Amino acid sequence: MATSTIFLPSHLIKHNHYPTLSNPNQRTKSSVNAVRIRGAAQDENGSRRRLIDLIRIIPKASQEYFKKPSRRVLFGGISLLGGFYVAQTVSLSFGALGVNDVISAVLCVLWTEYATKFYYSRTKVSFSAALLNVFKVGFTYGLFLDAFKLSS
Repeated sequence: MATSTIFLPSHLIKHNHYPTLSNPNQRTKSSVNAVRIRGAAQDENGSRRRLIDLIRIIPKASQEYFKKPSRRVLFGGISLLGGFYVAQTVSLSFGALGVNDVISAVLCVLWTEYATKFYYSRTKVSFSAALLNVFKVGFTYGLFLDAFKLSS
């Protein structure tokens, strides 16, 4: 039988602000996640795994994590807004000073073209490549919008 240990902050225990379980065998969601992490760090025999074994688990775990469409949409939105934020930051930092404008513009165009080539040269698009493309779209939109702000 597997046992799990829940680590609670001491100030929550002292002042009784932490909810107690009515059934000691009942597990909370955080304890189930702690058991999953602990289970991933051990192999079938219960002995510890090496670091490389844990690194090899990451692609499969991320693939399982992104099976839900809601998570894909969430990370797509974060990627889009992240690209927009980076574009605004690049435009503000290089445009306000007027130093290295041409170099930053060349780097932005090169990066955008490389991301486009990377995405459209694939026969089967992975989720990470799609996130890169969505980031590029947000980046391009941010630069485009900033050009309108500067011209008005």
